[in-house]
Amino acid sequence: MEIDYIFTSRRLGFRNWSTNDLDEFAKMNADEDVMKHFPKTLTTKETSEFIDRLQVHFEKHSYNYFVVEVLETGEFIGFIGLAYQTYESEFTPAVDIGWRLKKKAWGRGYATEGAKRCLELAFTELNLDQVIATCTRQNVNSEQVMKKIGMKKVSEFKHPKLKEYPEYEVCLCYEISKSHWSKSNG
Repeated sequence: MEIDYIFTSRRLGFRNWSTNDLDEFAKMNADEDVMKHFPKTLTTKETSEFIDRLQVHFEKHSYNYFVVEVLETGEFIGFIGLAYQTYESEFTPAVDIGWRLKKKAWGRGYATEGAKRCLELAFTELNLDQVIATCTRQNVNSEQVMKKIGMKKVSEFKHPKLKEYPEYEVCLCYEISKSHWSKSNG
């Protein structure tokens, strides 16, 4: 079956969500290792509601945290993409780049490859001026991806959506501007 991807990178295909993604995504969101830097794993119902929110976001903005599949096999490996964030902070509203991959996909450079491709989308097609990324202070792997894609740390902050979870509340914020990205990718 030929998949109609919105865009691709060298090894990955990016597309919008469908109800057919629920089982794989729910399995991934129930994995304690995958959700280590989040307050809890997600139920199938919570995952379904998350997919609904991502679909609405796509309708409104023409981007979201896209489903990511390996081009060679069509295997679902998680999401990488962009989301418009409006929670209360010194750097929002802003477009955020984020990723979540299943364990089998870890350590293969997929997050970095996909995030670089999403920055290209952000700056060349969506014409954004800046993109941010956030993670918990303990999430060293995500922070490394942020550095690899050219982002710079701008602050540590207490995430307003994590007040009830003190062990996750302190987060890092990284950013990259279109001009910095253009110099590095020109």
